[in-house]
Amino acid sequence: MWAIIKKEVKLYFLSPIGYVFIGAFMFASSYFFYQFIFQSGSVEYPSLFYYTIELLTFTIPLLTMAMFAGERKNGTETLLLTSSRSITSIVLGKFLAAFMVIVITAIFSLMYYVIVCIFAHGLTNVPQTITTIIGFLLVAMAYLSVGMFISSLTENQIISGVATIVLLLISMFIPNLSENLGIISPVYLFSKYPNGILAVEESITLLSLTAMFILLTIIVMQRRKVLK
Repeated sequence: MWAIIKKEVKLYFLSPIGYVFIGAFMFASSYFFYQFIFQSGSVEYPSLFYYTIELLTFTIPLLTMAMFAGERKNGTETLLLTSSRSITSIVLGKFLAAFMVIVITAIFSLMYYVIVCIFAHGLTNVPQTITTIIGFLLVAMAYLSVGMFISSLTENQIISGVATIVLLLISMFIPNLSENLGIISPVYLFSKYPNGILAVEESITLLSLTAMFILLTIIVMQRRKVLK
């Protein structure tokens, strides 16, 4: 699996995808930071993630749309499925490679926290910052798993990307219909983390959503392997 992770990470950074994802996320984050924190003189770094968490809806598909759809379109899927590696290791390898790009992005975003600490003349909101980043990564994992699953269903990368955005947008707004539906909305589940609360129930739900879509992807790819 480690070989797959290394291969996929290299692909992200040997192509524009990794740079576009990080660049787009950091550009938008910089705007939100300047607009809602810097100009107001706020030192509430976790509040930045109320805005940036929604960016994942539109940036995550950059990482996931070609995961399997690209392999299918390029004609390399057969080589992938007939290799000695298990379907589980292939799916997990691709997922973890994309997650590593997310982690790198989260590390870059800490520069805003450094700026806030400089203005605050010391460390500030440490517990809230830690729980916020944990929540951000958990939501990113859930989103990645959704995008990866959709990519496994089609050979068209554009369809994969657009379908992922649509599904994530639906999950974002569905709690407006009923609060009980918040359990299937990663953004809704994120709300407690910026308050310094390491929400156990929400964390389990996000991890369960991630595991469910990873399992669905494995099932889809296993069926495709059998049909080859």
